[in-house]
Amino acid sequence: QVQLVESGGGLVQPGGSLRLSCAASGSIGPVNAMGWYRQAPGKQRELVAGITRGGLTNYADSVKGRFTISRDNAKNTVTLQMTSLKPEDTAVYYCNAWSTTWDSWGQGTQVTVSS
Repeated sequence: QVQLVESGGGLVQPGGSLRLSCAASGSIGPVNAMGWYRQAPGKQRELVAGITRGGLTNYADSVKGRFTISRDNAKNTVTLQMTSLKPEDTAVYYCNAWSTTWDSWGQGTQVTVSS
């Protein structure tokens, strides 16, 4: 069983920065892709950013130029650096990772952008 543990959420003022981290543990094997999703109250969960094992990335249009995703394949970790945060970035952020044999989600971490 694979477990994902997130850290780094919190309260930040508009224009501020936060860094989210996620570590995978358990019977992992090769991880195909890792990513971050978010879900705001009353809205569907949406992809924020994803990264393949080879380092190819994709971002939601709403975060391009502000967020950066990176991963460490040796440590099975993925990080989301968020800058120029806006109130509309407020949501619970979930880490996701999958391989050919499993698909796992973290428990979620709250990010609140407010003055």
